[in-house]
Amino acid sequence: VQLQASGGGLVQSGGSLRLSCAASGSMSSIGSMGWYRRPPGKQRELVATISSGGSTTYADSVKGRFTISRDNGKNMVYLQMNSLRPEDTAVYSCNADAKKYGSVWYNSYWGQGTLVTVSS
Repeated sequence: VQLQASGGGLVQSGGSLRLSCAASGSMSSIGSMGWYRRPPGKQRELVATISSGGSTTYADSVKGRFTISRDNGKNMVYLQMNSLRPEDTAVYSCNADAKKYGSVWYNSYWGQGTLVTVSS
């Protein structure tokens, strides 16, 4: 199972970016998907998650500004980021709980990360 994230870049404060993450490989199903970020010099933190049924959770710092969504038919998860702030600068990584064919267990998989830089 591979996750490929894209959409990062440099944006001015107040701007918007949309991150995408594609899951591929031999999977029978995907459960929860999510976005995490690692700001410079800090620990990785949760940004948002979305269940297979569409239930979402958000970090308090991004509520009202970021929206997570997914396309189950395409095995994609998205993060729409609006009203970006310099403190949103981080490497953003996608995560998915996926079950391989023939397995009864879900395992957690990570993408390689995409850099988002917000200038003031």
